[in-house]
Amino acid sequence: MSDRPADAGARLPARLRLMSYNIQAGIETRYYHQYFTRGWRHVLPDSGRVPNLRRIAETISQFDLVGLQELDAGSLRSGFVDQTAFLAETAAFPHRYIQTNRPLGRFAQHSNGLLCRMPATAVTEHRLPGRIPGRGALLVRFSTPAADLVVVLLHLALSQRARLSQLAYIAECIADEEHAIVMGDLNCHSTSPELRYLFAETGLREPVNDMPTYPSWRPARNIDHILVTPSLAVETVAVLDAPLSDHLPLTMTVNLPTALRGPIRASDQGRPALSRG
Repeated sequence: MSDRPADAGARLPARLRLMSYNIQAGIETRYYHQYFTRGWRHVLPDSGRVPNLRRIAETISQFDLVGLQELDAGSLRSGFVDQTAFLAETAAFPHRYIQTNRPLGRFAQHSNGLLCRMPATAVTEHRLPGRIPGRGALLVRFSTPAADLVVVLLHLALSQRARLSQLAYIAECIADEEHAIVMGDLNCHSTSPELRYLFAETGLREPVNDMPTYPSWRPARNIDHILVTPSLAVETVAVLDAPLSDHLPLTMTVNLPTALRGPIRASDQGRPALSRG
């Protein structure tokens, strides 16, 4: 996790622009066969990666809160570039939070990251259950005098059994939260048993179903999601035509309730308190 001290008088905007985007470590993929012909880019540096990251930065720059999956935190394959920091700086996001779930030394640093226009009050890293380790959740809290907004960033497992246990864990984490956003590459569709379970346990909802984001060159699967509690009034939902990864970015605009429109309460240290669950 990395961030700068909280801004004095920072507030949540009344209208919050959200994005969830799996960027595939900055690798541009436009055809299935490139998974094989250009698969080396997942383990070795590539001269096209930084120019593509700049295009991604331009795409995300119009949003307030961006949840990114499949970043690299600085290893051989990324040219030792911390991609969360690079995108935050290039897109002028003042606050960034990162969770590295599979640190493989110099070879790969598999991470997720949250970029924000406003500072968090607290950040919690959670290791998600699963037979194969390496999946995590980043829980970021924005506290105002009247209420809290909790944002959870996820990249779930490939197996349904693991996803069910991971979402059961998340449901327990946010069970008492009135205002919550869950976003990420969930690797399951809108009507899957996993999401039906999460909706029943938490009250989260997906305002528009079946918005395909994968693969980016011919979207057929809706595995990227932004889920919100009923207290957040959804204004727009859209998939952007930005084929800079093997996923397309999913976006949403929500109007926040009055209780969330006060100043964000900073931590005692002036930085968000980090804990690990």
